[in-house]
Amino acid sequence: MIFDSKVAKKTASELLKIDAIKLQPSAPFTWASGWKSPIYCDNRIALSFPETRNFLKTQFASIVKRKYTDVQVIAGVATGAIGIGMLVADALDLPFIYIRPEAKKHGRQNQIEGIVPEGKKVLVIEDLISTGKSSLLAVEALKKCSAEVMGMIAIFSYGFQVASDNFASTGIELTTLSNYENLIELAKEEGTISEELVATLKSWRENPAEWGV
Repeated sequence: MIFDSKVAKKTASELLKIDAIKLQPSAPFTWASGWKSPIYCDNRIALSFPETRNFLKTQFASIVKRKYTDVQVIAGVATGAIGIGMLVADALDLPFIYIRPEAKKHGRQNQIEGIVPEGKKVLVIEDLISTGKSSLLAVEALKKCSAEVMGMIAIFSYGFQVASDNFASTGIELTTLSNYENLIELAKEEGTISEELVATLKSWRENPAEWGV
């Protein structure tokens, strides 16, 4: 769910401006899953741009103040959301933790770094949603320690149906600052992509596992 259409457009604009999102259908990227993709989104780049990261921080904090007024802890999903999550927690003067995909094999063998929020109301921060699988593993880790997960806020979502299904099955509400549709519409408005590229981007989103194979 997009929280605000104007914010969605501005977020897409910021990500394109700093090259956090790259479009190159003629030389597709390969994801860790093996999927071929004409688009690649790396929102961690935003941390290197004070204006962009402050915009994202402000928008996240605004959503929290309006939707999650009784949140007690901010949690970032490692590694992409650690930086922005810390910024949001700092802006709200709240405790911060981050969650690994799995527990470490050494030392204290932690999966959650920080004070484990047993019984606390936690809001999860993500940088990017693709299938939602890794994001929801973080939610599962929090629930195992009896935390109350209030929802999740992310910078950007590809809008895959599988992600919608995964979140729906767990009952976790996902809110994003921007998404794939807003990105394409903005790029069309600015004349940075052709109608042919628009068609390519839409066909990839419909069947990413088979695209380019």
